[in-house]
Amino acid sequence: MDIPTRLPTLFLSHGSPMLAIDDTPAGRFLDGLGAQLPWPKAIVVASAHFLTDRPMLGGHAAPHTVHDFGGFPAPLYELRYPAPGHPALAESLRERLEAAGLRPKVREAHGLDHGVWVPLRRMYPQAAIPVVPLSVMPHGDAAQHYALGRALAPLREEGVLVIGSGGFVHNLGDLDWQHRDAPLAPWAQAFAQWMHERLDAQDLDALLDWQRQAPNARHAHPTVEHLMPLFVALGAAGEQASVRAIHRSHELGTLALDAFAFD
Repeated sequence: MDIPTRLPTLFLSHGSPMLAIDDTPAGRFLDGLGAQLPWPKAIVVASAHFLTDRPMLGGHAAPHTVHDFGGFPAPLYELRYPAPGHPALAESLRERLEAAGLRPKVREAHGLDHGVWVPLRRMYPQAAIPVVPLSVMPHGDAAQHYALGRALAPLREEGVLVIGSGGFVHNLGDLDWQHRDAPLAPWAQAFAQWMHERLDAQDLDALLDWQRQAPNARHAHPTVEHLMPLFVALGAAGEQASVRAIHRSHELGTLALDAFAFD
């Protein structure tokens, strides 16, 4: 397949690691998503589970599958996602981020955490596309992650798919473990609706100030790392990118699994 002149960027909510194997609306959405996109020559994934104090890129030629979770069924730990890495792309991205003043680093032995391999395993089960993981900064803000994404914006023209993998509403302390299909809690719904409205309006100023302006922001994200990949994907789409909500679902009462494409 010909490499496209321009790819969208994506924000995907990966939820629980069980997304890798469970038959759920979010899982079925991911199963069909890869086929709806032009085939990329490489994928860069900003993951909520790759946390550093400055931007870092995984540069391993054959990254291992990281099972960075505990207490789940044994079959989950047997899964592997043997996609190749792309050291040359990682180094090229390091140079771009360096030029943007972001002090990046390449971690040569870094593997694929579940924020990377869980959605990719469902989107691209062939594990044939080279993958470069990208960190987020838990002490950084939305503006810093948007700037990180903006430095990656040329990748859309180069056939490289940029994905932010996190969670649209992510408060593990408030999950209703007894009722997987419980309605979305009112506080979570209010936060999600505000985010949808601001994204639809392309109100970047409000979005970058989400912690102050969004209702229930601290309740929806007691820590920020699961929302920061959204700002990376939004920045990587470039100026005046359109926003499409491509999936909406939730689990366990408060875990919102919404996904977006930025064109």
